[in-house]
Amino acid sequence: LFAQAESTVAQKQWERSATDFADFRAAMERHFSMEEQVLFPTIEERTGQTAGPTQVMRMEHQQMRSVLAELQQCITEQNSEEYLGLSETLLILMRQHNAKEEQILYPMSDQVLNHEVPSIIEQMGSL
Repeated sequence: LFAQAESTVAQKQWERSATDFADFRAAMERHFSMEEQVLFPTIEERTGQTAGPTQVMRMEHQQMRSVLAELQQCITEQNSEEYLGLSETLLILMRQHNAKEEQILYPMSDQVLNHEVPSIIEQMGSL
């Protein structure tokens, strides 16, 4: 979805870009919501920690939301050059965030939540 939105912006297909970006942004927000509303609170409850990896993840979600808002503004203003620059910034943020999820958060979740993982995944899927 990210690449599709970037492609249509690069081609200055603004109507399509708006739709593609909206789809991408909604998917990102769903991902953030699943973690923030289900996964993080459950991890924090089980570990008693609120200042660890979940706090870092929430902060990074906010950083990405800020860039997403800027990208939306670029589409509104039909500014492909600024959009493409900001999309590189977002790509870097997403890659770094994903690495932390894969290397720290998810392994910790598996260890702490153990047998609850299927139930948590089910709860996240209902959002």
